[in-house]
Amino acid sequence: MAADVHDIVDEQLRRTRQRYTRGRRQLVELLLATARPVTIPELLALGASQSQSSLYRNLAILEQCGTVERIASTDDVARYELTEELAGHHHHLVCSACGRIDDVVLPSAVERALGLAAGEAYDQRGFLVESHKIELVGTCRSCAADG
Repeated sequence: MAADVHDIVDEQLRRTRQRYTRGRRQLVELLLATARPVTIPELLALGASQSQSSLYRNLAILEQCGTVERIASTDDVARYELTEELAGHHHHLVCSACGRIDDVVLPSAVERALGLAAGEAYDQRGFLVESHKIELVGTCRSCAADG
């Protein structure tokens, strides 16, 4: 799977006339290894070998080419993850206390219901749904234990 991801990222970067540098490859590896969107300080703690300014620059390039998605949370801190094409379909659990975001895969019955809802949106408004993302906002286990 990781080899396929790297091939896709390399192609995405080439389309925007960018190179798949060692630093960008490391960022993709770090994002592959996480099960949730992460902040720049978290990337540094995970072992990113680039400076903070290089991380921002490389993440912006990866975002522009369609590899990375930037997600804002309740704490207004940007978090980054691989796009759905690379990471698979999922939704987010967003902690309203600390801003942490975790990925969650919903049961297939819920996904089917969302598909039906998309059909209903088309029937009612002529709106053709191409994709969907759900953010479930609440309190993470750590913040709930502290409260």
